[in-house]
Amino acid sequence: MWCEPHTYQALEIDKILRILAAGCRSPLGQETLHKLTPAGDGTALARRVGRFRAYLQARDRQGEYPWDGRLRPLSPLAEEARRAGWLTGEELVTVRIALLLAKRLRQRLRTDGETWPELKDLARTFHDWDEEVAALEVLDEDGRFYDHASPELKRIRQKQFTVRDAIKRRSQQLFQDSGTASMLQERVLSLRNGRFCVLVRMDAAGGYPGLVLEKSSSGNSIYVEPQILLPLNNQWAVLLEEEREEESRLLRALTGLILKREKALLDTEESLGLLDLFYALGERMDRDRWTLPEWTPKKTLDFRQARHPLLGDRAVPLDLLCGEGYRMLVITGPNTGGKTVALKTLGVCAYLAWMGFPVPCREDSRVGEVGELFADIGDEQSIEQNLSTFSAHVHHLVAILKSATERSLVLLDELGAGTDPDEGSALGIALLEHFRKLGCLLWATTHHNPIKHFALATSGVETASMEFDLSTLSPTYRLRLGIPGKSNALLIARKLGMPGGVLRRAREAMEGQHADFEALLGELEEKRRRLEREMETLETKTREAERLRRDFETRNKEIQEKKDKLLEQADHKASRIIREAEEGAKALLRNLREAELAKAHQEYQRKKHHFDRLEDRREEREVRRVNRLAAEGSTGEPQVGDRVEIPGSGLRGDLVALEGGDALVQSGPMRVRVPLKRLKRSADQQRNDPPPRIQVSAPRGVSSSLMVRGMTVDEAMPLVEQYLDQAYRAGYGEVSVIHGRGEGILRREVQELCKRTPFVESHRLGGPGEGGYGVTIVRFAS
Repeated sequence: MWCEPHTYQALEIDKILRILAAGCRSPLGQETLHKLTPAGDGTALARRVGRFRAYLQARDRQGEYPWDGRLRPLSPLAEEARRAGWLTGEELVTVRIALLLAKRLRQRLRTDGETWPELKDLARTFHDWDEEVAALEVLDEDGRFYDHASPELKRIRQKQFTVRDAIKRRSQQLFQDSGTASMLQERVLSLRNGRFCVLVRMDAAGGYPGLVLEKSSSGNSIYVEPQILLPLNNQWAVLLEEEREEESRLLRALTGLILKREKALLDTEESLGLLDLFYALGERMDRDRWTLPEWTPKKTLDFRQARHPLLGDRAVPLDLLCGEGYRMLVITGPNTGGKTVALKTLGVCAYLAWMGFPVPCREDSRVGEVGELFADIGDEQSIEQNLSTFSAHVHHLVAILKSATERSLVLLDELGAGTDPDEGSALGIALLEHFRKLGCLLWATTHHNPIKHFALATSGVETASMEFDLSTLSPTYRLRLGIPGKSNALLIARKLGMPGGVLRRAREAMEGQHADFEALLGELEEKRRRLEREMETLETKTREAERLRRDFETRNKEIQEKKDKLLEQADHKASRIIREAEEGAKALLRNLREAELAKAHQEYQRKKHHFDRLEDRREEREVRRVNRLAAEGSTGEPQVGDRVEIPGSGLRGDLVALEGGDALVQSGPMRVRVPLKRLKRSADQQRNDPPPRIQVSAPRGVSSSLMVRGMTVDEAMPLVEQYLDQAYRAGYGEVSVIHGRGEGILRREVQELCKRTPFVESHRLGGPGEGGYGVTIVRFAS
């Protein structure tokens, strides 16, 4: 998407980018942000968003990426190296810090790339810097060379040590010499301009043997190089010069090593900046509930509950839709009612979405194909060009007409304003007709009734209004689709103290057609309000009916379960009676005499046949009951890997194998063979993957953390409550509840539970290395 420079200024994009840049941890992220432009096409946008999503998922699962707060821009250092031919030790340490961080990030991205392929390409932008990092290790943190930086430097510094030691021994002789020691201001050896000297009293300066170097800052004494130290000082000066030359040679060599790979260095800087920007955007999403809209190839925009970033918490969420059902929207309503804010919010959301950034809107928002972004907003009077407000608007509109295509998004504020109302309305209608034939997406605001008429009567053009509360005579800043709004100028004037006579004369001056149209708008607005109230009542009744339906189904299920349980108990009792009767009959047969055996056997067979029929009926009822339960909520024949249950038995497990008409079900440590037709998929089945489950063992084996990420509140909170109780009884002082970042709903519920739990002393979010916003650390009372 291409954004016209004038539009960039009108939408105040630079202010919004400054808000995002404030979240970066280094100038690299800020520079990357300001260099970035909207994606050129849908493919590039999808690639940007995919990489950022992968970063967020890896961060949430594996923890925050490494960072170093000492990081500084590298491109100015590369430019200085080319100009001067060498960098200072401090500057080379800055380069080393960046390369060491790049090395750590490269390793982490490679690992994460196995799970999130989008991060593999980012890992490749961090080149291999092992050789350069090893070479820069000869510098300490302050940028000074270690002695082992080169054999020559080591030799020089060893010689310096010998000379300095000799100077110290010679100076002790000076301090002990009774003839000259009394002339000293203090018995301390000083270093001035690279030469060792002593501080001599001003009154004794002429008699002390040596060379005067300079006066002290107080003026009461002078620095004198003793005659006895002159040869050693000369050696010391030579060694200092040799050290400087060797260090300069090393600096030039290290600088040349870095400059050989200048392009790779700048690539590394760019990648570090991108990760810093990702960090800032991720924190913005967590803190302010911004989301990444889904990409659609259609020419449409759909931002749900969108908020303007510059308004912060004062923003009223707006549903901003365009492209499906209509391509053009004309918004009407009173001044200061929020029309311009709605227009700007749509433009800002579209720009941020095409940057691949999160947007201040709800998760189910979508962004479609937009080729160019144009906006004509605000007072454009130009003294420099001698243009009035209207002339400036027309000048800009002409530029938009020349550049707009069917892929454009055009935002026009106060269409037809700034000139004669009739001519302004006619021009506004002509512009709308032109853009309608062009087929682009357009939002416009206006006060002119003819333009409202056009919007109401033209296909592909929708109307909307900014809601106005007649009871308080103030705007609510809510956008209402389908009905144009009144300007309410007279009502606002009355609220601000306009005399009644003036208002009556104004109403009389309004032409009949305009008055009728305003009255019609008032009636439509009242009908809309009445319909909204009726819709709210209907929704309340619908929710109540849905609740009653769920209660009925739950009650009916309970009754059916009780019925099944009673039948099952009756069948078990009947089976027991049958078995007892059979045993009695067998005992009777054993006790009968031989003569009566045949007759008794016949009687036994007759009774056994009767009891067998009773047993068959019981089994038929059981089969029908099981089949009915299996049919309820059935989603097809279970497959290997599904979560299954045996209806009526309470047995649940995982289907691990199929053998003919039988199935092997793994339920805990037990494996059961069951006829396949007796099974049904468990009600908590989600596709073929079971949802995350947490099993909390007895307190003696309680873990120090609980994972509930990915669960719903209803699934997670009973587990968290049970876990906290068991962890407290197990003697833990502190435990972790891993709930993930997401929208923060689960995090808030966990923390509310901690506040209500009497044996929880405190709770906090995880710090660096502990999971951040995705983890709550719970501390128990002693």
